[in-house]
Amino acid sequence: MKNYKLYTFSAVSVLLLAFFCISCVNGKRDENADADTKSASTEKSALPYDLENPTKYNMPQNLFEISGIVFHNGDPKQVFAIQDEDGDLFYLGLNDKESKYTKFGGKGDYEDLTIIKDQIIVLKSNGELHMFPIADINKAEVDNVVKIKDLVPKAEYEGIATDEKAGKVYILTKGSKDDEKNKATSIYAFDFQEDNSLKASGTFNLPFDEIEKISGEKKVKFKPSALAKNPATGEWYILSSVNKLLVVANADFKIKATYPLKGGNFNQPEGIAFDKDNNLYISNEGGTLAAGDILAFKLKK
Repeated sequence: MKNYKLYTFSAVSVLLLAFFCISCVNGKRDENADADTKSASTEKSALPYDLENPTKYNMPQNLFEISGIVFHNGDPKQVFAIQDEDGDLFYLGLNDKESKYTKFGGKGDYEDLTIIKDQIIVLKSNGELHMFPIADINKAEVDNVVKIKDLVPKAEYEGIATDEKAGKVYILTKGSKDDEKNKATSIYAFDFQEDNSLKASGTFNLPFDEIEKISGEKKVKFKPSALAKNPATGEWYILSSVNKLLVVANADFKIKATYPLKGGNFNQPEGIAFDKDNNLYISNEGGTLAAGDILAFKLKK
């Protein structure tokens, strides 16, 4: 009988020990799962800008349809901008009630602009570029504009940006038959040469299914309107006006996160830029009850 009781006690002990071990393992798994969840949540909320609380700068009437924006050497004292109907380059302080401008082209659908090596490059929706020295902005009309055609495949374009340090220019499609076929937005990279010419240096893409997966939305209508490179992190910020979405990608355009542009601040987001202190700016075309504006988002300390 003693042996039987001893055997029974041993069996129960083994069972209790096994249960305790399994509980510990499951507890560790739960802790790891919680850690993973917290990590993913932290990464998702890691955007260093409060998109819901910007400082708004209303633009003068001639920038009611403000499109692209850019700063020269990241200096926020003066913003350069275009609007999508006339070939005029505007420049002003963010608090200015009036803007100065110089004419560089005729009527047209101008979408975005960038500056590299003291050259201003303006992008038309058909992919055509207008380039001229920034020193010419003091003239009423630029007389030595270089037009570059057939640089990119036939498509609709709305975004152009530069990586000044790398000496590269990037042109972003808004939509094309190839994009629809490949289910991805295309980005074309170019090296900016010493003679101010552009040499093709690669192609990138932003797959629609990755955007949908990361955003958690199905059938996202991703038609980007602008892009800019964060000088501090090297990340690309890509703006989509159609469904009001901000996509953040690494230096090679691998998508890292997406952020919806909620609230009434984003009437029609068309332009994006960073200043030298890594503050973020987004421009909006005006609407029925709103002027064109630029929203400033301070870098979180």
